[in-house]
Formats: sequence, structure tokens, C-alpha cells
Amino acid sequence: MSFSGDVKEELQRVQPEKPCCMLSELSALTQCCGSLRLTGRGKVRVVYETENPALAKRIFLLLKHRMEITPQLEFNRHKRLGGRRLSILTVPETESRRLLIALRMIRDSDAGPVFKGIPRAVMTRRCCRAAFIRASFLGGGSITSPDQEYRMEFVSSETRSDTLLKILTKSGIEAKTTHRRDTEIVYIRKGDDVVACLALMGAHRALLNMENTRISRDARNRANRARNCDEANLKKQLSVGETQAEAIVAYSLAHSLSGLPQDLQEIGRLRMLHPEASLEELGQMLQKPVGKSGANHRMRRLMELIRD
Repeated sequence: MSFSGDVKEELQRVQPEKPCCMLSELSALTQCCGSLRLTGRGKVRVVYETENPALAKRIFLLLKHRMEITPQLEFNRHKRLGGRRLSILTVPETESRRLLIALRMIRDSDAGPVFKGIPRAVMTRRCCRAAFIRASFLGGGSITSPDQEYRMEFVSSETRSDTLLKILTKSGIEAKTTHRRDTEIVYIRKGDDVVACLALMGAHRALLNMENTRISRDARNRANRARNCDEANLKKQLSVGETQAEAIVAYSLAHSLSGLPQDLQEIGRLRMLHPEASLEELGQMLQKPVGKSGANHRMRRLMELIRD
């Protein structure tokens, strides 16, 4: 199973206990999976469709426990998607109106306009925000494996995306929107915000897995940077050593090193023999070993004499 599937499987086991949180989940799931079917004379039915049996069961139980509604459940085969089974839950006409009023989708009047709102508690209570985001992810969310990149997405519509953005922002999570194939996508890119969203939804096992991956990934990146830095320093050191050796060889052929002070002759010959060695290594090769600073001082004096 993918990392996204693991997260959804874990979230399915998180059950809202408060009536307000149940209503928040129903609100999000109705927006993600629900549709209105006109039956004539101004009457409608709320119909939920999903390919996920666990999500269909969740919707069924939420309707039954929170609204005391028992929807009609049926299954259809989806021919265009390899014959996968589609779960369809239909809320009776007599109960659909009561459900829509509870979800603030219609006014308490037959002639009233359709609301685009959500239950008031969704914005004011942290538990209800968590329930709404969790249900939105179950209904149309995905998350990339953290060993690839940090990204969480919610498939939405333009109206729903505004609501979801407000709820995420209210929860301290930075999110943005984009379009993909005429679909509005709400996405989270920063690793810390993805972690915060997982924690808010209640996906604690996935959060720990992601944190372990982040630690390993950061350690691997630091090791790569250190190795690249060492390689760069080695190349620079080798380039400087070869340049010094070439200059000393040219001076030796033209003037001989015998006319130079003994300490400079010694380090000059060592440099010609070991162009790849560091100054610290050269210092240790001397008859009377010196440190890096002493070797650098002698080499600088030698190069000044050669250039003059």
C-alpha cells in the first residue's frame, strides 16, 4: 500500500465522538462525495458515491449516529474504471431536507437560496476543524511519500477550496491552491505544515514514519554536502599543489634550488615529489617536522622568491 493509502487506513480508525465533530465530518464528506438529485416538486435527495467501502461505511454510520438517518445502500460496477464497485448511499427525501439544514446548505424555507457555508463549529472549535480536514482528506486527499517530497493535496471545487483554505489557515497550516485538469487542488508543500496537518487529523503513526524519514533524509543530505565539500577542498588542494610543483620545477631547471636557504630547499623538493599532499602532510615529512602554519610560512616564502 502507498503512503497515502496507509494514512487513510489509519484515519479510518479515528472516530469522532462529539456530535459537533460528527457534523463537521458529514459536512466535509457531503461536499466531497455527495450530490443532490432532483425528484420533482422542489424535492431533492442527497446521494453519496464512493469507490472506497470503508468510506461508505463511515458515511453510513455518521448519518445513523449523528442524524438518525438510515440511508439506502446499493452497489454498482463502474465499467470505465475496470469494473470497480461503486458504493451508493441515498438519503430519503423526507430526511434529506433535515440533513441539508443541519449542514447549513439550505435555509429553513422551501424558497430559500442554497448556502455555501459550513456548520459554525467548524471554524471556532479545534476538534471540529480537525474533523473537517480529516474527512476532506478521506474524501479526496492524497499525500506523497516523504522520501520523495513533502506534499499533501485535497481535490476540491472552487467553492470548497475557499472553505478548506480558511480552516487550514485558522489551524496554523499554510496551504495554497492550483488548477489541474479543470479541478481545484488545495495543497501543502512545507514539511512542517504537512506534519502539523497529520497531527491535527490524528494520523500519529504516519507522522512518526514521516519524521523518521525526514531525519534520515536530512542526515543523508548533510553527509552528501560534507562529501561534496571534501571533494571540492581536495580538488582545490590538488590544483594548488600541482601549480606550486610546476613553478618549483621551472625555477630549479633555470636557477637550481641550491642557492636557496636549506629549509626552503627541503620543502621545495618535497612539494615536487608530493604535489597532492596538503601543507600539514608536507610539514610532517620534513626532517624536523612542523605544523601546518610552519609549512605554510615556508611555502609562501619559497613562492615569493620564485616569483621574484
